[in-house]
Amino acid sequence: MNNKLRLAIDMDEVIADTIGKFITLYEERHQTKVVLDEMHGKEFNEVLPEEIRHTLRQYINEPGFFRDIPVMEDAVEVLQQLNEKYDLYIVSAAMEFKNSLADKLEWLNEHFPFISWTNIIFCGHKIVNVDIMIDDRLKNFVNFEGRKILFTSPHNLAIDGYERADTWKDVAGMLL
Repeated sequence: MNNKLRLAIDMDEVIADTIGKFITLYEERHQTKVVLDEMHGKEFNEVLPEEIRHTLRQYINEPGFFRDIPVMEDAVEVLQQLNEKYDLYIVSAAMEFKNSLADKLEWLNEHFPFISWTNIIFCGHKIVNVDIMIDDRLKNFVNFEGRKILFTSPHNLAIDGYERADTWKDVAGMLL
């Protein structure tokens, strides 16, 4: 019998640097520079000029958008170690964006090949029975009873009252 604690880890803005991809994309396609320091407590679309805000959803729905997102610093090494100690699951609310499923699976297989397909959960609402969840969105903690670790992202910087990890080295210090 497996006595390991179950650990759920989100993808976007936790192991996948989606904001980094957006910053690059908007510089390339619109010559618009977005600075992380200007995003404190804001969603990415809130810092875009009004005339191009509508493009964000269009880009997210492009085939391949989720395929080449940069990996968060130290995520691969720390997840390898966590995978040894915990029953590790990747849990992503991937159902909203029709092209994200295949992209996200291929991305995970490339960057995190040590995580079995049986431990990848693509869903709408994150209703999972695990002991610990690492996520950047409070909405995913609403009905979750276990240990909640809020992974820092610009949009959640003004939120207090949660155990917080700013980096994957922080997560290693908390869980390894």
